[in-house]
Amino acid sequence: MEMRKIGLIGGMSFESSAVYYRMINEAVRERLGGLRSAEVLLHSVDFQRIVDLQKAGRWDDAAQRLSNVARGLVAGGADCVLICTNTMHLIADQVQASVDVPLINIIDETARRLRAEGRRRPLLLATRYTMEHGFYAERMRAHGIDLAVPGAEDRMLTHNVIFDELCAGKVLDSSRTALIALIEKAKAEGADAVILGCTEICLILDPAKLPLPGFDSTAIHAEAAVDFALGCEMVSSAA
Repeated sequence: MEMRKIGLIGGMSFESSAVYYRMINEAVRERLGGLRSAEVLLHSVDFQRIVDLQKAGRWDDAAQRLSNVARGLVAGGADCVLICTNTMHLIADQVQASVDVPLINIIDETARRLRAEGRRRPLLLATRYTMEHGFYAERMRAHGIDLAVPGAEDRMLTHNVIFDELCAGKVLDSSRTALIALIEKAKAEGADAVILGCTEICLILDPAKLPLPGFDSTAIHAEAAVDFALGCEMVSSAA
């Protein structure tokens, strides 16, 4: 069979982009057998330049940067585009508007999985930008999902674990313990699931070994890309 080509906007950070590449190719091999692997184009950006734009609040400049990358992937033959990070979905609509192929949105795909499992009140663990800027919660609400987020100190702790440790390839047991404690607290407050809403969090937390049912946005996003590549996708905007 002829597969569609997947375009990945990666490097944010490269730690999670490597996970995407592995998950996508493992899934294709599992579904098709033999030595089959995915048709993938990956443009890995310089993450520090993106982080500098985030810190400065220059989201329009970041959108222009990723839109240029998306157009390059499409010019190279990509049939879809994925932004391999939750945070930069803040500007996903601008990137989608820049290309004429589907942008597979990580928030939509995660919301669909939550709904399929009957979860409506998940805790979101992510970067401070994702937890605080509102874009993630707003898009989730369009799917009937009401997000919970940690308190201010716990949001900063989670953000720092992501940027200072996971993005630098450091996985610390002490940080895993702290994150699990946040999930325990959210469970006591009524959360019914937890979203690993940063594509690096799967490096430190196993969604099957948490106090609440875990939904790994990286794995969900990668699976949606494979569905698209093999022609069994359900890619659409939030309704």
